[in-house]
Amino acid sequence: MPLLIRDADIVNADGRFTADIWCEGETITRIDRNITAPPGAEVIDATGKLVFPGFIDPHTHIYLPFMGTFSKDDYTSGSQAALIGGTTTIFDMCIPGRAEDPLTGFQTWSDKASGRSACDYTFHMAVTRFDAKAEAQLREIVRAGVASFKVFLAYKGALGVSDEELYHTLRLAKELGVITTAHCENETLVAEKQKELLAAGRTGPENHEPSRPPIVEAAGVHHLTTFAALHDAHVYIVHLSCEEALRVALEARHRGVNVWIETLIQYLLIDRTYAERPNFEGAKYVMSPPLRDRRNQDVLWHALRTGAISTVATDHAPFDFATQKTMGRDDFTKIPNGIPAIEDRVNLLYTYGVRTGRLDLHQFVAVASTNAAKLFGLFPRKGTIQIGSDADLVIYDPTYEGTISAASQRMNVDYNAFEGMKIAGRPHIVTVRGQVQVRDGQFVGKPDHGQFLQREPTHQ
Repeated sequence: MPLLIRDADIVNADGRFTADIWCEGETITRIDRNITAPPGAEVIDATGKLVFPGFIDPHTHIYLPFMGTFSKDDYTSGSQAALIGGTTTIFDMCIPGRAEDPLTGFQTWSDKASGRSACDYTFHMAVTRFDAKAEAQLREIVRAGVASFKVFLAYKGALGVSDEELYHTLRLAKELGVITTAHCENETLVAEKQKELLAAGRTGPENHEPSRPPIVEAAGVHHLTTFAALHDAHVYIVHLSCEEALRVALEARHRGVNVWIETLIQYLLIDRTYAERPNFEGAKYVMSPPLRDRRNQDVLWHALRTGAISTVATDHAPFDFATQKTMGRDDFTKIPNGIPAIEDRVNLLYTYGVRTGRLDLHQFVAVASTNAAKLFGLFPRKGTIQIGSDADLVIYDPTYEGTISAASQRMNVDYNAFEGMKIAGRPHIVTVRGQVQVRDGQFVGKPDHGQFLQREPTHQ
């Protein structure tokens, strides 16, 4: 059904204007004043609302086998939660085990998403092993439309790659023109610190951050950017958490390294004291890199405002507190790492970024949508409101007031990391390729509407 958005206050990363938006055949086909809708078209009055391009989460784990368990969301619950929060496209991490072939992993993640996702999706393809067979399959996966890799410089003995594997992964990435996303921590330092703390009887979740302090993350960033410089490869640091790591990344950029930076909504709003809560409550907040001292938050906000950090993601990784986080009750190294956030990222960023003056509306759209589209080969199909773009639209109500609660969330997990936080604004209508998927905080659309987004490499 054709769709007309009337009197839209359109906010892109590079401008703002008022017009009507006509959507037909899944795309935006006309932007003009006083468009007349023919019979049969759906008409939505956007008066008093803000109209944003669909938001993009460049880092999620909807399906994730990890640390002996599985993340709680599937593509049905996870994609609908994303849409309720205004996110219309997700980049899920496809992470085969080290002994698993890349093509097998890619097929598994594709099968999990196909016919089940309500929002559009694509993958970052994790390289957890590099040899001749893996290289051939990675080439095939890129030809299938996955234009980004993922490497772990952490999780020694599990998902982490050796230096030789990192070297050859970045060589291949440069050849193919794909960007490599990277989890940056020095895995040896983490492993040794964990041993020391456990030997000293420090087993609680409050010891997770001391086992991987900021200097360990900064070392990982330096390691990645050194290898990237040797190949002139393009790299993207996921979930950067602290000033020390940011400084190293910006120094590398100053030297000419092609490096981009992502932070998470968690690092902007909550801190290490949450993981220090008594009675094992802190386990809810165990993630890697860990939540840091509050002093880092102003640094990260400033870096977003100046463009030093390009994106705000979630690293959405939902594990139940009652039945999964408790796997590490006597050993913090066994707590499944991750925080659920896919449903709340946009509202929190608007409330505590835009409404507080930390970001303007254009910076908000850039870091939550447009920059990811540009970095990962989706712009201008996604990340902007213009003729020819997909009709992914978020009609946002800036007058809404509410409180975040696990009791009302769509995410399939038994807690919310932002429980009790106030929000000022939420999506009123959310469309994906012209299909209304959300109205007033409720999913009302087609649960299988989402499509796999094929991308072309753009980082030669």
